[in-house]
Amino acid sequence: ESVTAFGCLVSDMWLGEFDCVSPEAFHSIFGKRYPAFSKRTQHDAQEFLICVLDDLHEAFKEVRAQLCQERQSPGAGASTRSSSGTSIITQLFEGQLNHGIRCLTCKAHSDRPESFTVLSLPIPSTRVCSLQDCLECFFQPDTLTLNNQIHCYWCGSNQDATVKASITKAPQIIIFHLKRFAWQDKDRRKLSTTVCYPFKDLDLSPYISTSCRSTTEYSLCAVVNHAGDLDYGHYTAFCKHSVTKHWYSFDDAQVTKIPDSAVQADTAYLLFY
Repeated sequence: ESVTAFGCLVSDMWLGEFDCVSPEAFHSIFGKRYPAFSKRTQHDAQEFLICVLDDLHEAFKEVRAQLCQERQSPGAGASTRSSSGTSIITQLFEGQLNHGIRCLTCKAHSDRPESFTVLSLPIPSTRVCSLQDCLECFFQPDTLTLNNQIHCYWCGSNQDATVKASITKAPQIIIFHLKRFAWQDKDRRKLSTTVCYPFKDLDLSPYISTSCRSTTEYSLCAVVNHAGDLDYGHYTAFCKHSVTKHWYSFDDAQVTKIPDSAVQADTAYLLFY
C-alpha cells in the first residue's frame, strides 16, 4: 500500500542512517495506484502533490473511521457509520474559500464555499513581482459576463455577476502554487518571473473573512523549485529544519546546507508556509 511505503520513506529520511534515500519503492507502489505517474516522464509537481495528499487522506480517514467504529458501543445506540471526513491531512493542509457572488441585475448575494489544499496563484508580471502581488491578483473581485454568467435563482435566468473570494478557514500549513505555465498568444510557455516571497510574517489577514479566527501570519518552511522548460526540467527542494532552523537544499542525492539568502530563487514553483 502506498501509505505504508510513504511511511517507510519518511522513517528512512529521519532515522539518519543513510546519506541519501531513494523513493523508488514508494514511486513504484504509488504508480500502480496512479498510472499516470508510473512512467519515467515529465510530470507536474503540483499535480503529484495533490494526488499524494489525497491518497494519504483517504488512508488515514479509513483508519480513523475504523477506530471510531471499534470504540462505539451498540448498546449506546451510536451509529456505526462514520460521519467524519477528516484526517491528519485535512487538519494540517485543508482550508476553506468562500466565493461571494452578487447578481448585477437584482443585487442578490449568494455564497459558494470551496475546500482547498493548494492555492494556485496567477503571476501578474513577466519580469518581477511579489507574492503579495500574486495574492492580490487571485483575490481581486471579478465580473462574470457572456459565457461566464451565473444562473440567478431570483431572476430565474443567467445574469452578469461579480464574484470575490475570501478565506473562511486558514489551514495550519498553506501551500501556494505559482502558475508559471501559462498561455500567451495561443502558445503555452513557462513564466520565468522573479517572485519575491517573505521568509516570515506573511500576513493573509487582507484575504481572510472577518468571521474566520484562524492564524493569519505564516513563516516559510519549504520551497519546490522547477528548472527547465515545458517539456523538460529538474525539480529540487529547499527545506527548513524544524529544530535547527537551518535551510537545506535537496537535489537528487545531494543534500546541502545553504544560507538563508539562497532560498529566494527565481525557480520557485511551490511555496509551503
